[in-house]
Amino acid sequence: MAFSLFSSKNRIINLVLNDHSIRFVELKQANPPAAQKWCERFLPPGIITDGKITDLDSLSSILEECIDEWKLQRRHVRFLVPDPLVIIRKVSVPVDILDDEMKGYLYLELGSSIHLPFEEPVFDFYQLGNNGKTKDILLFAAPEQNVMEYANLLSRLKLTPVAADISPLSLYRLYHHLGRTKENEVLFTVQFDLTSVNLCIFEESVPLVMRQFSLPFNINHWELKQDSFTEIKYTGETEELVIQFEDILNEISKLSDFYRYTLTNEKKDVSKFLINGDHPMLPAIYDEMRDRFETSVEMLSLNTEAFNKQGNVPFTLLLSLGLALKEVK
Repeated sequence: MAFSLFSSKNRIINLVLNDHSIRFVELKQANPPAAQKWCERFLPPGIITDGKITDLDSLSSILEECIDEWKLQRRHVRFLVPDPLVIIRKVSVPVDILDDEMKGYLYLELGSSIHLPFEEPVFDFYQLGNNGKTKDILLFAAPEQNVMEYANLLSRLKLTPVAADISPLSLYRLYHHLGRTKENEVLFTVQFDLTSVNLCIFEESVPLVMRQFSLPFNINHWELKQDSFTEIKYTGETEELVIQFEDILNEISKLSDFYRYTLTNEKKDVSKFLINGDHPMLPAIYDEMRDRFETSVEMLSLNTEAFNKQGNVPFTLLLSLGLALKEVK
């Protein structure tokens, strides 16, 4: 799964850009997962907004500085398609469509029987099963213009894009690689970042439904200390964060109920919440979810000594590490 725009290469760096940061990881080894090198750069507001590049010149200048400072020149790169751009949708197609015809069929049906909120998508699919008359397909799509804007920017800066992925799959890939998965598990992933939250429900390894929410972010209410990594401390009114968190917790409940009552007709329920993200208040969010929900809540973590003897890899980079495991057997 994910977007098949590029061919695969070796010695790949793994880049994650969102509305507030640029991060990269270079994988040293896969078993156990270990990072050889990692860095981060905080982005001022207004350069990337809701996943879309809104100030290309500034982003290009900052990324060029990062490439030079981190010594990433002329490297192959994987990157994540920002969550707000991604659609996951279940569609039905005639059962007689052959596997090698599926992509062409879906391309023809986009805009007619299959409707997306954007034109000219880049997409991939995963087959779920059939009832004898139709096949169920899980469609992953994003606007090609926005995805290629990232790819073209990286190319202009002398990097070579070789793969694009989506964050829930990267998160699940690390979770699976660490041997945490269980048979018949229904996993609800919560990627809680500083400026957005991504919710996704997996049956086994398949992301059936995903929701994305933006969080209000006023940089004047945060204290930033920038070193090799950015330390962020909230200085605004606590009540504002409480309201944000409460809204997201309500959305988590709604999506969980939607899965249980609408998607499975009460035949299945979420068996675990998996939390990850770069929000500075993530431990408090984790504690609140444990108090709020009867379902098991786990924060994604790993033995940091398996990473690098020189020190701990920040928890904010676990998503990048999941991306680095793409195509690793």
